[in-house]
Amino acid sequence: MKKTLVASALAAVIFVPSVSAIEIYKDDKNAVEIGGFIDARVINTQGATEVVNGASRINFGFTREMSDGWKAFTKLEWSVNPFGNSEINYNNDSSIFSSDSDEFIHNRLGYVGLGHDTYGSLTIGKQWGAWYDVVYNTNYGFVWDGNAAGVYTYNKADGAINGVGRGDNTVQYRNAFGDFSFAVQAQLKQDSFEIDELVPSAGPFQATEQNFMVSGGLTGTNSSSVTTVEYNNTYGAAATYAATEQLTFTAGFNLGEFEATTSQGQKFTETDYIYGVGITWGGFDNDGLYAAANFNKNEYHDTDNIGRMIPEAYGVETLVSYKLENGIRPFVSYNILEAGDAYQAMYGGDVFKRQFVVAGVHYVWDSNTVLYIEGRKDFSDFNGSEEAAMSISEDDGVAIGIRYTL
Repeated sequence: MKKTLVASALAAVIFVPSVSAIEIYKDDKNAVEIGGFIDARVINTQGATEVVNGASRINFGFTREMSDGWKAFTKLEWSVNPFGNSEINYNNDSSIFSSDSDEFIHNRLGYVGLGHDTYGSLTIGKQWGAWYDVVYNTNYGFVWDGNAAGVYTYNKADGAINGVGRGDNTVQYRNAFGDFSFAVQAQLKQDSFEIDELVPSAGPFQATEQNFMVSGGLTGTNSSSVTTVEYNNTYGAAATYAATEQLTFTAGFNLGEFEATTSQGQKFTETDYIYGVGITWGGFDNDGLYAAANFNKNEYHDTDNIGRMIPEAYGVETLVSYKLENGIRPFVSYNILEAGDAYQAMYGGDVFKRQFVVAGVHYVWDSNTVLYIEGRKDFSDFNGSEEAAMSISEDDGVAIGIRYTL
């Protein structure tokens, strides 16, 4: 039974665009499915009440039966914004570094691959990173995503830069053996850009003198001096073990390296890495108890709320829910991402501790229609010179909404 569960989970990752996808065409060789959801919500936070888009999306999946048990498949997914723009930035689909945009439609995923029941799957394109296998288990809140697990990096973006979320330019291999499954990946890219050495930029590698103090610091003397930053390939792996039908363990890592060259020729590098573990009991969509937690440690993996690199941090996410037979599912989630002493030393004693609790109730009317209310209570600590700017997107809030899944 456990082998069947693992195989089914692997098949869902490899071949199926969405767990609720609708098959719109099938013959003896080809199949086409459409999936996604529309989520509309009314949210009160940051001193305003607005109607906002809840990360709505649409996707198409294509599968083709090949010879000798092989399948060819592809998935295309776009975020859609049918409700207009909002000034409230409160989650990973609303940040300046997010894959979301002011346009009605924007790319979220796009990959193509080959798969076999015995030999596993190989996929190429923009896809969920191996690291997400480790920490997905707490990311079930609709409104306030888990922002402590190292997935939505660079201030709640989509994790594309370092391959931990919806990674760009990713090659990934997956397979399962009995109760054990794994994923390994390489993100093959060549990114290079220039930043002002003294004037902070809007990007995640804003180069102030303090930004890379651990590496020797930047030595520019005027605002026309620039540093060239290269952030190229990243690598990751994850493993999942289904100990019982209810209990699952996960572990994994992701790493990359960026190199900077100042206008005076000084070179230095930093390694971006994250590693951690997760534990899950039950299934979030199943009746009864669901409980999950994950823990990670990381260095130069993320930025604070104003775009400064975090030299080291740890993150914890937890979620507990209980789905009743009548479809009511209360839940509570706790998140903390706390930078260490190196952060305080780098930024003149500033403190970074993102910490909040989310509680809510989902009414699962049927498997494709959910009414919900969720509330967030913030306990963050951003004491220091940038406290006001850092606190804007970490406010308390409450939201009600409806999610209609295809």
